[in-house]
Amino acid sequence: MNNSFSSKASQTNWERIDTIQDENIDLSDIPEVTEEQMKNAVLRVGGKAVERGQRRVDIFLDAFIVEYFEEKAGKQGYQALINQALADYIHNHD
Repeated sequence: MNNSFSSKASQTNWERIDTIQDENIDLSDIPEVTEEQMKNAVLRVGGKAVERGQRRVDIFLDAFIVEYFEEKAGKQGYQALINQALADYIHNHD
């Protein structure tokens, strides 16, 4: 493997990168991602490709957890609400 590129000193101004505010970043030369591109995107978790859609699983949960989500869910269905809570947690903690 040729390491000549990775061994050069970085010319990036890291101090500027660390202090720049999001609203000051010029994105004018970066095109918006299209819906078609998103449909063709590959979802990866830990570098491993993951199928889209849902998968049926059997899981044991504490009774109070099921009771809580059944009460909160109403007509939506408690399983869908548990799925949404887990997805929200992953998106906010990863």
